[in-house]
Amino acid sequence: MSSLTLDAAEKIIDAAHQRARSIGKAVSVAVVDAGGFPVAIRRPDGARPLTPDIARAKAYTAAIMQRPGTMLKKWQESQPVFFSQLSQLPGAAMPIMATEGSLTIKKDGEIIGGLGIAGGTADEDQRIAEEALASLGYELEFAAWGVTGNPAPAPSPSGKDA
Repeated sequence: MSSLTLDAAEKIIDAAHQRARSIGKAVSVAVVDAGGFPVAIRRPDGARPLTPDIARAKAYTAAIMQRPGTMLKKWQESQPVFFSQLSQLPGAAMPIMATEGSLTIKKDGEIIGGLGIAGGTADEDQRIAEEALASLGYELEFAAWGVTGNPAPAPSPSGKDA
């Protein structure tokens, strides 16, 4: 079982801040371990005061739900009461935020944490998070909910199974 070290978290944060600066944004970045506990959170000069808390909630969501926030959005939209209740559970340390800029950190097929970016637009937060993790070799592919094993083979071009 792998763990997310402070050194790895700092590298993720550095990569995210580098990408944010390249588009002229001051974003807060949070990295949590697989249990949703903070490893590192950084708010640069110019980032709005609430952004570290938002980034942490995004990272927490990605880690404990074991899927990026964008994968959770449709589920949240179809089950809003369920999602609002998740944040009220006695064991919930943070609100559940199914949104952009919330990415699960996965390496060698294992979920080791969550990354949250807050301070840009939804699309900017998402792009910063994806580019930061991809640049460091983390995996960005996740199976759809309820799918086990290998994905079903694609149908043949003729529409008949091979």
